[in-house]
Amino acid sequence: MSENEISSVIVDKCYQIHVELGPGLLESVYEEVLCFELINEGLHVERQKALPVIWKNRKLDLGFRTDLIIDSKVIVEIKSVEEIHPVHPKQLLTYLKLSGLKLGLLVNFNSPLIKTGITRIVNNL
Repeated sequence: MSENEISSVIVDKCYQIHVELGPGLLESVYEEVLCFELINEGLHVERQKALPVIWKNRKLDLGFRTDLIIDSKVIVEIKSVEEIHPVHPKQLLTYLKLSGLKLGLLVNFNSPLIKTGITRIVNNL
């Protein structure tokens, strides 16, 4: 599957989860449920994967962790916050650059409508 096809599946599952559970739960709940749903779709999901920083050919383990990486192609950063701040999309873009991946989805499950809670972030896609 391409990044866009994977993204379509993720958005659909986020919609289903938001309709069923609604906003206001902890990020960890949405992460667990989304992970379960994506695995059921036959996708490979890595949770809380460490993301090192390479500085002058030296690997620095600084504790960055991506919420989900789907099929080694798409990063999903999950939030459950009142509002997305400018740092949140920048954080995901940095994760994309560090990992070399091209597409990320920033998903805020605390939005009244999930379609307004999903932001697509690209890195040279």
